[in-house]
Amino acid sequence: MNVVLLGSPGSGKGTQAEMLARSLGLFYLQTGALAREWASKDERIKKIVDSGELIPEQEMTEHVMEYLEEKVPSGANTLFEGFPRFISQFNQYEEWINSKGQKIDAIISLDMSEEAAIKRLSSRRICDRCGEVYNLITNPPKKEDECDKCGGRLTQRDDDRPESIKVRFEYYRNNTKKLIDYLEEQGRLIKVDADRSIQAIYGDIVKLIGGNGDRV
Repeated sequence: MNVVLLGSPGSGKGTQAEMLARSLGLFYLQTGALAREWASKDERIKKIVDSGELIPEQEMTEHVMEYLEEKVPSGANTLFEGFPRFISQFNQYEEWINSKGQKIDAIISLDMSEEAAIKRLSSRRICDRCGEVYNLITNPPKKEDECDKCGGRLTQRDDDRPESIKVRFEYYRNNTKKLIDYLEEQGRLIKVDADRSIQAIYGDIVKLIGGNGDRV
């Protein structure tokens, strides 16, 4: 099965993607993490990522395609989160996966208001030691500013600060939202209400993938 998970910043894509990848045994492509890894080796990319802006469209596409060829050359059993963001990226990815004799089985859109998403994003914290992710609203740590797993210090990512969040939403409206609308017009989108508990969202996605795969 090949799944694409779309949604606004703060809609919970990363959390749902990790759960789905584990339960379905899928290769998880998380382009936010991939971009941050790339940024750690390239100061130009780091400035782009920290500001909340997007890596140039074609540059990111080429980087992802090279990564896929290396990590999952068969194109099978993948879950994409954070890519594609543009209609052109979606078309290039679908062309690539079709060339491997595969297809996209489900395209999920996590729907959430911008106000709720911004509140959730500004509440996200990450352990500076083990990388565990928390949210002060939906998944708070037992002790304030301390990781439950390793006791590390919880910090806020630069791109989760208010000024960067505004930039991220501007890019979302101008790019990913257009892709979501494009796929909805084609009848290929499975929409899920993301302003609920993690388990409720996850349960709906699993149910919808099983019941509506023929829609895509």
